[in-house]
Formats: sequence, C-alpha cells, structure tokens
Amino acid sequence: MMFAVAMTFIDQTIVSIAAPDIVSELGLSSSGMQWVVNAYLLALAAFFALGGRLADLWGPRRVVVAGTLIFVISSVLCGCVPTGDYALTWLIVFRATQGLGAALLFPAALAVVVAVFPVERRGRALALFFGITGALTALGPLLGGWLTDWTWRAIFWVNVPVALVALILTALARISDRRRDEPLDVRGALLIAVGMGVSVLGFQQASVWGWDSAATWACIVGGLAVLYVFRRLEPRTRHPLVDLAVFRDRAFTVDTLVLFFAMLAFVPVFFFASVYAQVSLSASPNQAALYLLYFFVGFAVASQWGGRILDKRGARPAMKTGCVVGAVGFALWAGKLTDLSMHDQWPYAALAGAGIGFILAPASTDAVNRAIDASYGEVTGITQTVRNYAASVGLAVYGTMLTHSMNDHVVDTLETRGVPSDTAHSVARDVTQAITGNGDARTPTGTGPVATTMRDAMSAIRMDFAEANQWVFYGMAVALAIGFLCALRHPGDHGGRTIPETATPPPSLPQG
Repeated sequence: MMFAVAMTFIDQTIVSIAAPDIVSELGLSSSGMQWVVNAYLLALAAFFALGGRLADLWGPRRVVVAGTLIFVISSVLCGCVPTGDYALTWLIVFRATQGLGAALLFPAALAVVVAVFPVERRGRALALFFGITGALTALGPLLGGWLTDWTWRAIFWVNVPVALVALILTALARISDRRRDEPLDVRGALLIAVGMGVSVLGFQQASVWGWDSAATWACIVGGLAVLYVFRRLEPRTRHPLVDLAVFRDRAFTVDTLVLFFAMLAFVPVFFFASVYAQVSLSASPNQAALYLLYFFVGFAVASQWGGRILDKRGARPAMKTGCVVGAVGFALWAGKLTDLSMHDQWPYAALAGAGIGFILAPASTDAVNRAIDASYGEVTGITQTVRNYAASVGLAVYGTMLTHSMNDHVVDTLETRGVPSDTAHSVARDVTQAITGNGDARTPTGTGPVATTMRDAMSAIRMDFAEANQWVFYGMAVALAIGFLCALRHPGDHGGRTIPETATPPPSLPQG
C-alpha cells in the first residue's frame, strides 16, 4: 500500500518543477498553468470522502486497484498532451482525473493497513506508513528536476512502472475484501464534492482574484453553505456518506482539529520553503529539494517515535509534544531565514519537521481507531478531507501574507533608491507576482533607470523576500500553538471503538 500511494504524494510536488518547461512548450499562460496544478488538488479535496466510503462499500482492494488504474491512465494521458489550442483543456481534465484516482486510492490503501494490524500495533505500523509516504513529498522536486532534463512529459510517465509494481504487489498480498451491502449516498457525495471543491477554489484563487473580489467570497461562502446543507441532511439519511455520529467522540473531534492545524503548516511549508530557497538563497530546484530534506529527516524520525508513544501511552502525549516541538521549530526557523544560509538553518528545519512527525501518525491513527463499526475507509476519508482542506486554506492565507509583506518591502527598497512611489508600487507588484508564483529570481534586463535600479537592488530584494517569509513561518508556528490548545482537550484514552450515544446497546444475556 505504501508503494501504491507513493505516486500520489510525489505527484503533489513534481509538476511545479516542470511548470516553466510545460508553459514554454505548450504556450500556456501562467494562470493556465496554475489551473493545471490546482485541478489535481481540487479533485483531491472534492472526492476524498467519496473514496473512503467506496472503500467500505465495495471493498478496499477493489478501490485501490480502481484508483491506481484511474491514476496511471490519467498520468499517461497527461504526458501525451498534444500541442495546440486544446492543450490546456486536455491537461486540466486529466489532472483532475488524476486527483480523482488519488482520492479513491489513498483512503482505501490506509483502510487496508488499518485492518491488517490490531489496535496495539497500529501506531507503529501507521507511523511507518505516514513517515515514508510523507517523506516522498520531498522526492518530487528531485525527481522532477532530473526527469525534466530529459523531457517534462516523463514526470507523468514515471508513474507507469510504479503503478505496475503496486498492482502486482496488491495481487500478491492477497488482501481480503470486506464489503458492505448498502447503497451509496449519491446526494451526500454530490453535496460534499461541490461544497469542498467550490470553497477550495475560492481559497486557491484568492491570491489571483484578491480577497476583496466578489468571486473569491462567492466561492468560499457558497461552498461552506453547501457543506452546511450536507451537515444538516446527513443525519437524516439512512445510509449516509459520512456518519457524523463519530464527531460525538470528543477524542475524534480533537484529533481532527489537531490534524487541521498541523496541515496548515505541513503542506504549505513545501511550497514556501522551496521558493524561498530558490529566490533568497539562489538555489537551483534540486538544491531547494535538498534544503527540504532537512525538514523531512526530522519528520521521518519523529513519525516512528510518535507511533511508539501512541501504542504505549495514547495519542495525547504525542500530539502535545508535536505541537510544542513544531511551534518552537517553525519560530526558530523563521528567525534564521534572514541569515540567507542554507546550512545554518538545518537544525530548525529538522525540529519543525519533527513536530509534524509527532502529530501526523498518532492523530490519524487515533481517529481511525474510533471508527464506528470498523468503518475505516469512511473515517480515513474524513481525516484526509480535513487535511487537504487545511492545506488549501494555509496556502491561501500564507500566500496573501507573503504577497502583502513582500510588496511593502520591495516598495521601501525601491523608494530608498530614488524610484518614484507610483513606479515603485507598480514594479513591486510585478516582482511579487513573479517570484511568489514561480520562484523566479532572474536579474531584470534592459537599460532604463528602473531596470538598472532593479539589478542593483537584487540582493536587497532577496532579503526582502526572506523577511516576508518570516511572517509565513511565524504563522505556521501560531497554527501549531493553537493545535496544542486543542490537544489539551483530548481525553487521553487509547481509543478503542466507541459507541455513539444514539446507538442501540447490545442485548443483555439472560441470567441463570
């Protein structure tokens, strides 16, 4: 199962490295390329809950195989995109179906792993699962840079051998398929897909449309309204897509909240740290990937440690430790960003990664352990939906913080060099959009006074970007601090299966 989901983690990051080559060869706009990236994440957000429910209804093995096939066929078609007018539409459609395949595959794969291990051994097993698969996110840029030197299409085709091995291993593992003879809640699936997809779209496009745009708020508020309708209708549905009774378990709710605040940092840190490395540290894409390895080394080590704590003492100690360690790590890392030294930052990057590592596996495992009637796929779908939604919110909020801070710093830098205020604001907007969108730190060309000033100011602008990123990393520290407050509310038990308050108690045995 780790081999099967490897593709989905690598694919979240590998495309961004090849983006300039894809734009150049296919003649796409930068906004068009952003849709290619977002289509995958949108589909993930929209269909995770459906994937988890289908794993319960159809059996996890069938859904793993179906998700893998959808994912790899879509990957091949993405790599075969023709040049011309239909290139953008082609890529967006098949990136979205890739996301659908991943949304089916991941909850089903995790449900398989959960079902194999008893509760007392589950923490260590899922720590290994999350540690390795999470660390694979860092492999995307390295692999992407190497493959793009040959052809950018190879970043999609590389999924083919991985999928073939995953399908062979799935067949050899002889996974049992426990199915449920229940109908699929189509209404609920449509509501949550629309609600999640539209609200995530609003967050994704906030940096483009602006937070003062009616379209941004129409998507966010409209999506949340649809999710509220879903919340109201699900308890009245005989066989709901998501059994919301699981949220009556306080520990499950706490686990979900801690995951939400942890994911506000975990996924966004990849984007912001890699662009920071390329802009402020003048690193190549491959060097930026190595920079991120410091974070993932801490993450991988702490994941195993957190799994052992969960098995012995429950989720609460691991989550509290992770939130404290992560908040301190991100805060110290933020303070070192302006040193502009990659190697001096590694202890703090590793500490931040360790904090997330302590949280991720214990919180996810404890949540799954509280599944009602062993509905592992459904509960996994819930937690993955929350994680993906938090990542979208984090990217939007931190992206806005970075853009505003960077713009203010560049304006100050240019004005102190004699550039008129109106010109400084215009140039600052262009610079901010370029480097926050693509990690572009190329020296401007031209012989005009503004271009000359820009060339002279490039070192200062690199520092401006580092200072702007400090606000982002401090924001991640704050998110984990809030996660710590949530973790304090965890009851501290080991998390056996709980019976909802409305459930019918088992009949008592006759006396005598």
